[in-house]
Amino acid sequence: MTTVFTNATVFTGDENSALHEAVAIRCGRVLAVGDAETVSQVAGKGAETIDMNGTLVAPGFVEAHTHMTMLGQAVDKVQLRDCANLAEITDRLQEARRRQPDAAVILGAGWMFSAIPEGSPTAEMLDEVVPDIPVVLDSNDVHSSWVNTAALEAMGITASTPNPPGGEIVRDGDGRATGFLLENAAVEHAWTYLDEIATDDDRDRFLDNAFQVYLQNGVTAASDMALNEVDLATFRRRIDRDGRLPFPVSAYWLLRPTGDAEEDLQNVQRAVEVRDQVAQGPGAEWFRIAGVKFILDGVIDACTAAMRNPYANGQIPEPIWSLESASPVAVKADADGLQLALHAIGDHASEIALDLVEQCNRVNGPKIRTPRIEHLESVTDDTITRAAALGVVASMQPVHCDPAIMDNWVEMLGDERAESGFPWHKFREAGVTIALGTDAPTAPHQTSHNLFIALTTRSALEPGTQTYHEERAFAPASALTALTQHAAEAGGFVDGIGRILPGGRANLVVLDTDPFTADSDELLNSTVLRTLVDGELAWSK
Repeated sequence: MTTVFTNATVFTGDENSALHEAVAIRCGRVLAVGDAETVSQVAGKGAETIDMNGTLVAPGFVEAHTHMTMLGQAVDKVQLRDCANLAEITDRLQEARRRQPDAAVILGAGWMFSAIPEGSPTAEMLDEVVPDIPVVLDSNDVHSSWVNTAALEAMGITASTPNPPGGEIVRDGDGRATGFLLENAAVEHAWTYLDEIATDDDRDRFLDNAFQVYLQNGVTAASDMALNEVDLATFRRRIDRDGRLPFPVSAYWLLRPTGDAEEDLQNVQRAVEVRDQVAQGPGAEWFRIAGVKFILDGVIDACTAAMRNPYANGQIPEPIWSLESASPVAVKADADGLQLALHAIGDHASEIALDLVEQCNRVNGPKIRTPRIEHLESVTDDTITRAAALGVVASMQPVHCDPAIMDNWVEMLGDERAESGFPWHKFREAGVTIALGTDAPTAPHQTSHNLFIALTTRSALEPGTQTYHEERAFAPASALTALTQHAAEAGGFVDGIGRILPGGRANLVVLDTDPFTADSDELLNSTVLRTLVDGELAWSK
């Protein structure tokens, strides 16, 4: 069956191409795109014609940066992102305990540093409301965990537990853990604990949750940015069950610093083994290992992002990976054909990221490579120039600078850096390719929120007139390209994903609001009417 979508605004994924009126699909592929008459002629007699009433038809959104199972698990957690103070947080936890009297653990997600007295959460704050079972709460950026005393005991954290490389167990003056785990300490202890108590059925549900919410938001491909052994097994079970995934996923194997150079290199070798096994196994067209992920630093809200100059409180944190420890690991990964994805939020971390790319170029020689740097929240102009020269993709997340959550970010920097963050416009002017994602669950996963902030620099969480430097705003075509074509290229997707291209896979989204003509407030409340994967209806309102 051939289907023609007509009377639409058809965006092909390329900001430099014209808008069209119609697109035809057949057998899961795009047949034609262009003016209504030409497309109808190509489709031929007997084609089904659907009048789109002026809605937007675009390539399915490509989520450039996500954590699939974590997002799916966060859907089940106590939601704390909108809590303005400690009392609201503890009220939510008390209510969760009342509703789940037989629960073995209480999990929460999204708490803001601005809601905690002095930005310093403690176990005692949680013990007052839930003292009897473990409580584990992800910060909004998922770079810190806040836990109660029962959770510290369940994790085996004592006064003698050492800090892991790249992480900190925050302690009081007597050396006792306070219940606040930073960076790799959260990964080592909180994440490991959650993995241990979750069952395969739980993990399967988490992945199902993530696919469902993304399809509802028009996403038809995604880059999973911190794959581990447990996540790998979960994706494989889904493929074994269904023979496919709901949409294609490119994954990046998470490399954590161990303090042992040989073990770090062995972890790259494991990524190579997994990549090759997945490529030769069932469902390879749905799931692939694209590269490796380095988390070079933390986040500005917790003062763990690596900055050249001190934070307002005088701190100058070290990077999680030093240039010296990361270089041989990155060079081996690059030599083995693994794409580098480098988390760098602070200006010093972004310099390290570019130094690693240059090191790979020097040691391994010229070849086709698409290194990507994730986040780039506070950067120098020199970093932007270097990124352009090196062909680096800037993977950025508008939802991370929603004005409603920026107060703590601004306060922690405390100087002119607070007003120069997230410089999308400078990256565009320098010719750097930008891929847009959400980094869910560290921020809302809704594509409409991400697009709205990109176009307006206003808040999606608390709609109003407040902006964070509106000169950064994207034009509609540029934002949509970053959410489709560029996000697909960054994740190594091929076969027309991220484009509406004759012969390419018919992964499409239909929005009820046209961002080229609609008022921005309409856009915030836009709805996905249809999501198609390989021409099949995967979601319909």
